[in-house]
Parts: sequence; C-alpha cells; structure tokens
Amino acid sequence: MNRADMQKDPEEVAGMFDATAKRYDLLNSLLSGGNDKLWRIHMQRAVKPKPGERILDVAAGTGASAAPMAKAGALVTALDISPGMLEEGRRRHPDIEFVHGSAEELPFEEGSFDAVTISFGLRNVQHPRAALDEFFRVLKPGGRLLICEFSQPPVGVVRRGYELYLQTVLPGLARAASSNPDAYRYLVESIRSWPDQQTLSQWIRTAGFTRVAHRNLTMGVVALHRGRKPTETTGAMRIARHAAAEEQGD
Repeated sequence: MNRADMQKDPEEVAGMFDATAKRYDLLNSLLSGGNDKLWRIHMQRAVKPKPGERILDVAAGTGASAAPMAKAGALVTALDISPGMLEEGRRRHPDIEFVHGSAEELPFEEGSFDAVTISFGLRNVQHPRAALDEFFRVLKPGGRLLICEFSQPPVGVVRRGYELYLQTVLPGLARAASSNPDAYRYLVESIRSWPDQQTLSQWIRTAGFTRVAHRNLTMGVVALHRGRKPTETTGAMRIARHAAAEEQGD
C-alpha cells in the first residue's frame, strides 16, 4: 500500500505495518529527528496515568506509548490491527496486554476505560469518525480522550518548510533506511491529506466529547487533542450529537 487515497483498507494497512514492525520505532526516531520521544513525553504528561486506572491505547504498535503508562501503574490494554506489531510488542513488553482489533469496532464493553489514547494512528483508520464514536462508547462517564497526531502548521513559513521536508528529505531517508519505503510514501501522503486542528476538534465534539482542546507541538507539525466524556449522557445530549453529525455530514 503506497497511496493515502486507497481508502485505507484495514488489511492493507495491517500488512504495511507488519512489514515494518521490527524497525518501526527506530525509523520513527530517525525520520522525526528524535522528536517522537518528545511528543510521547507530552502525551504521557497529558494522560496523567494513575495507578489502577484502566487505559486503552489504540493503534499501540509495539507499545512505545503504552509502556510508560503501565510503568506509572495504570492497567493498560494495547490494541492494534497489525499482528506483526502485536507480536513485536508482546516480545518487548510481556507485562502489557496486547489485543488484536480495529479502532472502528472495539472489542470492549461500554464504559470499560478511564482513558483512551491514540498516538499517530487515527489518520490510518478507514473511518476516523466511527473510531471516535467507539472511543466515546468504551469510556466511563468522565473518562478522557487523548489524541496525538500529525497536523497542519498554522504559520505559513513553517508549513512551507514542513511540506518541503515531506516532499524531499523524508522520502530520501526512508529509501536509505527502510526495507519498505512505500510505507513511508504512504506516511507522507496520509499526513498531507489529514485535516487541520480545528476540523479534528469539531469531529471530537460531534462524537459527544466536551472540554475539547488542542495544543500544538513542534510549531503545529503535531497536535495533542483532548476531550472528556460527560459524566451524564442525557437524552438531550444524544439528540445534539446526532444533529451535529447530520450537519457535518460524513
């Protein structure tokens, strides 16, 4: 799979990540200039995992984001669609529960988790708004959602420089360092086609979340989004959700 416009077929996405599983984290550090570690630190601080909390880490990959939360004492479930990623994650972090599944059809009961997190995975989901609905469903009332994802730098000069990096530097590094450079061509195109911060924030609100906010990291190359599931989902709130969804369209 090497085109972001191939409807992000789940089997093809899984196969793409299967092929890069063993070197995935190393290549991410290389291609991000080491910033991936800083982004994950910001994510960890925003989640504020507490001992005994149940946290679902979606698109968990090899467990790079799940591991710090587990170390803090949270009961982390790491979910991914790629069997190769799950196998590598279990090898690296045998103390974490890894589960095969789709973000659009989470295999968990309603109100199961205190927090849901997803780092650099939402744009790979075929129907991201369906995934947001699922995140809302499996959260407990008052539960929190944290999304760390590539975004659109708001400053023109930064945006142009970033676009140049995506077009020239990143593909060259991928060809030199990866056995599957097509996967990183897909990475570039998926980033370029992903909506801006305001659009994702609106999607999160439409899914029913309140206290929605975002924080730009690395001048907006990445954005950290958050939201809360209301403590009581009243009938009026459900009606408002459906009305907002109809207004926004698919």
